[in-house]
Amino acid sequence: MFENLAGYLVNLVADWGYFGIFALMALESSFFPFPSEVVMIPAGFLVFKGEMQALPAFLAGLGGSLAGAIFNYLLCYFFGRTLIEKYGKFVGITHKKMLKFERFFEKYGEISTFNSRLLPGIRQYISLPAGLAKMNFFRFCIFTSLGAGIWVAILMILGYIVGDNQEIIKEDLHIITICLVLAVLISSIIYIKIKGIKIKNIFKMG
Repeated sequence: MFENLAGYLVNLVADWGYFGIFALMALESSFFPFPSEVVMIPAGFLVFKGEMQALPAFLAGLGGSLAGAIFNYLLCYFFGRTLIEKYGKFVGITHKKMLKFERFFEKYGEISTFNSRLLPGIRQYISLPAGLAKMNFFRFCIFTSLGAGIWVAILMILGYIVGDNQEIIKEDLHIITICLVLAVLISSIIYIKIKGIKIKNIFKMG
């Protein structure tokens, strides 16, 4: 079963090409519960086979991730909470979940748009509270691209190394997720420390 599924996904990505990678990753990065693993791991495998080029595949995945994130950001930036609360339930975004995303963003600040791109279940939706908070658009794109770029690269490398062996992929993704959580915690602590130092310096100057 796994072999058939892997073969289907690889063929799907191959048939759709770079635009397919972009479109599917844009869906994954917006509201739709579409896992990035089923796009970028086959893309990495196709790079291994020589049927795709690494840089265009990476840029397509990164561009799609950013496009989907910007879509969510702009929705909340211009239309606010009302639109999400009215229609979000149709794509699984309840009022309770929205409050959770907002608290996460408020607690960790702008760096959460970077960290959350590495955390399953959160990375698709962190753009919503960023839009509600009217985060600087340029900074939003930078933080989102950095986090999404790391995730896309990891999945492509994994696909390049293990190909279409779904059992190995599953085991490696579990280990990678644990490592990413630790990396997120460390990067958050460093960011908060640096930010705290800057704030202290501002008060000293005043």
